[in-house]
Amino acid sequence: MAGFVVVGSQWGDEGKGKIVDVLGSKMDYVVRFQGGNNAGHTVIVNGEKTVLHLLPSGILSDNATCIIGPGVVIDPFVLLKEIDALEKRGLSTQHLKISDRAHLIMPYHIKLDELHEQKLAQNKIGTTKRGIGPCYADKYTRIGFRICDLKDFEYFKEKLKQTLAFKNDQIVKLYNGEPFDYDTLIEQFAKIKEALLPRIIDSVKVVNDALKENKNILFEGAQAYMLDINYGSYPYVTSSSPTSAGVCSGAGVNPKALDCIIGVVKAYSTRVGEGPFVTELFDEFAEKIRSVGHEFGSTTGRPRRCGWLDLCVVKQACLLNGLTDLVITKIDVLTGIDTLPVCIGYEIDGAITTSIPASLNDLAQAKPVYKYFDGWKEDICHIRDFKELPENCKTYLKFIEEFTETRISLVSVGPDRENNIIIHDLV
Repeated sequence: MAGFVVVGSQWGDEGKGKIVDVLGSKMDYVVRFQGGNNAGHTVIVNGEKTVLHLLPSGILSDNATCIIGPGVVIDPFVLLKEIDALEKRGLSTQHLKISDRAHLIMPYHIKLDELHEQKLAQNKIGTTKRGIGPCYADKYTRIGFRICDLKDFEYFKEKLKQTLAFKNDQIVKLYNGEPFDYDTLIEQFAKIKEALLPRIIDSVKVVNDALKENKNILFEGAQAYMLDINYGSYPYVTSSSPTSAGVCSGAGVNPKALDCIIGVVKAYSTRVGEGPFVTELFDEFAEKIRSVGHEFGSTTGRPRRCGWLDLCVVKQACLLNGLTDLVITKIDVLTGIDTLPVCIGYEIDGAITTSIPASLNDLAQAKPVYKYFDGWKEDICHIRDFKELPENCKTYLKFIEEFTETRISLVSVGPDRENNIIIHDLV
C-alpha cells in the first residue's frame, strides 16, 4: 500500500492545494481528512485559477476518487455551490464522494461563530466565521449532525427539533440574536439532501480496502501545524488536528498506512487572524512580499500578515509530523531582496531556544535570532532544474534542509501547476 500525506508546516496558506493537484494525477484516491470551508486551496492550471474550500484539491484530476473524510465538517450549501461552479465550467465531479461519518455545519453554527467573535471584541480569535468551531464543539458534546443522518430524514427532523430549541436559547439569551425557524431549516435541507445522498459512502471501508489493494492514496489536510488545536499557538488555532496524526482519526486509517509524509513550507512566513508571530514584518518588505506573493486569504480576502522564514516552526513541524519530505513554495517571491533573514532561534528572557513555547506570553516576548543570507536578482520562474538556480538561492534552500534535517524534494517557482523543480520523485 502507498499512503501519502500533504500537511502545512507553518500557519497554513503554504500552497498545499497546488501540491495535491500536482500529485493528484498519480493517485487513485485523494482524501480530505479535517477542517471545513475555512480552508482555501488555490490551484492554477494553464493560467486558470480555481479556489477550493471543501472539495479536495485532487478534484481537478478526474482519475482519482476524491473523498471528504469523517474528520471534515461540511457546510452542505457551500459544498453544492462549489460542485455547481465546477460543473458549469465543464468539469466533472462524479468522482467526489462524502463520508457518512462527516459532520454537518448547520446554519446556527455560522451565526453562533459570528456572535461569539463579536462578543469577544478586542479579544477575538480571528476565525473565518464559517461555523467551524461551533460545529466541532457540537461534535464533541455529542449533539452534532452527521451526513448519515440525512438518510433517515424523519430522524433528522426530530433531532433538529430538540437541538434547535437549545441553540435558539443560546442565540437569544446569551447573544441577544435572532432565533432560527425550524420549518425554514427543514425546508432548506429537504431541498438539498437528494443531491448529497448519491455521494454518501462508508469511506472507512472504501479507503482501507484500497490500501489493501496497494492503491495510491493521498491524504490532504487544511490549515497547518501552528494552527493545530493541540500544538499550535492556542487559542489562536483551528478546531481540529491538521498534522499527520490527524489523518488516522480524520480519515479512519492506522499509522502504518502513512508511507510518505510531505510538509509544505512557504519560503517566508504568513498567517491570518490573531496571535503571536515572532518574525512578523511591518515595513516595506512586508508590503513587497504581500504584493508580489498575492498574500490575501483565499477564503476571506483578508491581507495576510507577512514575515521572514521561521525555521523553529518548520523544524518542530518536521518532528511532530514525522515529515519524510519538504516542498518549498513561493521561493520566487523572494527574488530581488538583497538580504534574507531566517529565524533559527528565539530569545526569551535572555535564553535562546529553538522550541515553540506553549505559553502565549512567552511567545509574544520572543525575539527572533536571525541568520542572514544574500539574496538573488535572477528570474527563477522558468527554471526546472535545481542546478540552474542562482547560487544564493541554492544556499538558502540547502540551509533549510540542514536545519530541519529533512530533504527537500520539490521546489515551486511559480503558481502554475507546471512551475516546479523536482529534486526527488515523491511518487
